[in-house]
Amino acid sequence: MTIRIVIADDQPLLRTGFKALIEPAPDLEAVGEAGDGREAVRLARQARADVVLMDIRMPVLDGIEATRMITRDEDLAGVKVLILTTFEIDEYVFEALRAGASGFLGKSAEADELLRAIRTVHRGDALLSPLATRTLIGRFLAEPAAPRSDDEAARRRLVALTEREREITALTATGLSNDEIAARLVLSPATVKTHVNRAMVKVGARDRAQLVVFAYRTGLAEAG
Repeated sequence: MTIRIVIADDQPLLRTGFKALIEPAPDLEAVGEAGDGREAVRLARQARADVVLMDIRMPVLDGIEATRMITRDEDLAGVKVLILTTFEIDEYVFEALRAGASGFLGKSAEADELLRAIRTVHRGDALLSPLATRTLIGRFLAEPAAPRSDDEAARRRLVALTEREREITALTATGLSNDEIAARLVLSPATVKTHVNRAMVKVGARDRAQLVVFAYRTGLAEAG
């Protein structure tokens, strides 16, 4: 199966560079390039993209709003957004995650890292480094400046989770893999995966990254 990718960045040279890295991979295909967020949304739909590589700071429509438009469009439910950023710990990156991005990657990453990241978000796993999980998400979600309606909605969905699902969701938010959670709780990795998948369905999380966001919004996970 070929993963179809749209590259959204306002710098043509960077778009060309990302495409040159992607094209040799037999399972990846660059199907469109966008210089602004609105074009990225249009191409995600027109080119039937699986993953959008999204820069944050773009003209016309920035990457955060473009991500929000993609993740809230039922017709684009299967599209994953991978944020490309210059600085990993950046409030804008947090806002992109809140908007529905599946993870983020620094623009200084090696070629192999980029290809792994695309495959990771495509299969629904979170691309969140331990540093990001413990600092960026913890800082901006555990201590928000003011209550938000989407945080309140998340807390209402919390009651649908069983105690075990809450426990595993909280551990997921610390950056632990299914295997690591299984070892800690003396469960099989398959059992952990089942609980993670059920939790995502119950809380409406598109993928593991959004389950992490949910954990911080509801207080299941806390900074530090």
